[in-house]
Amino acid sequence: MTDRVYPSAKPTSTTTNGTATTTTTPPPPKSHLYNPTRHPYRPQPRPHRRRSRRSCLCLCCFWSVLLIILLLLVAAIAACLLYVLYNPRRPSFSVAALRVSQLNLSTSAADDTTHLTSTLNLTITSKNPNKKKLTYTYDQISITALSNGVIIATGSFPSFASDPKNTTALRSTLSTVGELVDADSVSSLRADLKRKNGFPLEIVMDTKVVVKLEKVKSKKLGIRVTCDGIRGFVPSKGKASSADSTSDAKCKVDLRIKIWKWTF
Repeated sequence: MTDRVYPSAKPTSTTTNGTATTTTTPPPPKSHLYNPTRHPYRPQPRPHRRRSRRSCLCLCCFWSVLLIILLLLVAAIAACLLYVLYNPRRPSFSVAALRVSQLNLSTSAADDTTHLTSTLNLTITSKNPNKKKLTYTYDQISITALSNGVIIATGSFPSFASDPKNTTALRSTLSTVGELVDADSVSSLRADLKRKNGFPLEIVMDTKVVVKLEKVKSKKLGIRVTCDGIRGFVPSKGKASSADSTSDAKCKVDLRIKIWKWTF
């Protein structure tokens, strides 16, 4: 490594017309003396602004979570007060009577397909067990009768309103004409129809209900009523149909909440 040679800062003498004058050469700037290739100094930005944004974001998240917790707490308190004051209870359903008037399975020799024709008379009792001003208003109720997953007949009940401590009897005729049944279902159904103690029946009802408390109304809520434990009897030819066994029938009411494409 070679040593750098800097110009001398000593004064120099010059002679003009016999008169000597002395001039002094100023030293170069320090930046050129020590590191002539160094870049000029640029102040770095201070990070306090980024910290400020992060702190604001944390504060917003904190207050949002706190607000949600407060709203949930208020809703829980309101629900508790509502339950204590009115003691709301869900409606109840029961099978009052069921009679299978017709149930035939016919197989076509041309294409070897089986068709089902049936007629059922159904009576359902709906009860509003609430003692205070809590009214249920039902839309039209769709009914499906099944046996081991095979649809036997379908029908509907009209819309109605159920006041507190009110019991409503609903009657309908369920039927199906020439319904195509697949081979596996035909085998299962024919085996059940031969039983002496009757074949199993299940009644499924779907509807929507509006709950009215005093002057406040809710939105329409979907409910499903499932009644099982029913034994059906097919009438013999030339004999009147006998009443089916509904003594062990139990009905369950489920609230069906739909969120986008899913129903719970």
